[in-house]
Amino acid sequence: MPNAIRIHRHPLSGHSHRVELFAKLGGINHELVDVDLMAGEHKKEPFLSLNPAGQVPVIEDGDVTVADSNAILVYLARKYAPNWLPAEPIREAEIQKFLSLAAGDIAHGPAAARLVTVFGAQLDAERPKAVAKAAFARLEAHLEGRDWLVGGAPTIADVAIYSYTAHAPEGNVSLADYPNIRGLLSRVEALPGFVPMQGTKVGLAA
Repeated sequence: MPNAIRIHRHPLSGHSHRVELFAKLGGINHELVDVDLMAGEHKKEPFLSLNPAGQVPVIEDGDVTVADSNAILVYLARKYAPNWLPAEPIREAEIQKFLSLAAGDIAHGPAAARLVTVFGAQLDAERPKAVAKAAFARLEAHLEGRDWLVGGAPTIADVAIYSYTAHAPEGNVSLADYPNIRGLLSRVEALPGFVPMQGTKVGLAA
């Protein structure tokens, strides 16, 4: 058994959850290290030596340190679970498109809306909702007739999209109008090893 990778995370962070979720789905030996965001632990040493940007998640894999949740997904898939990141150029390009969506409109939409309600962030609550609805409309159309975002099996694209999409109702973004998205979330949740984001409640039909 290889040494466990260390995942520095916060249990309410969707970015952290996607890494924890993939480690579980990919059968990757790991341990969780909680970072106290409320106490500002991520903005001081020793955490800043791991990630000068002061953000979770960060992983340590022996002498290797990787920050940024999507970069971590790529690293872990390439090294430990290659089935989740197909090598065919077109498939890999399609997966990258959804990683960009996760880092773009998903982060600025449902994730930002959730920051307002869960963490009390001082943001305009309406703009993230509008961004989320536009992103979800595109996702809903893409998923018509598909089980997974790319190809016929789950990939890191589905993992990247899952956490903040599943928890969109916590930011007052309803998923009621998106049956294809709800179907994708249910399929991810049915995968062996699935683990929910801790400390929150999900209302998929809210």
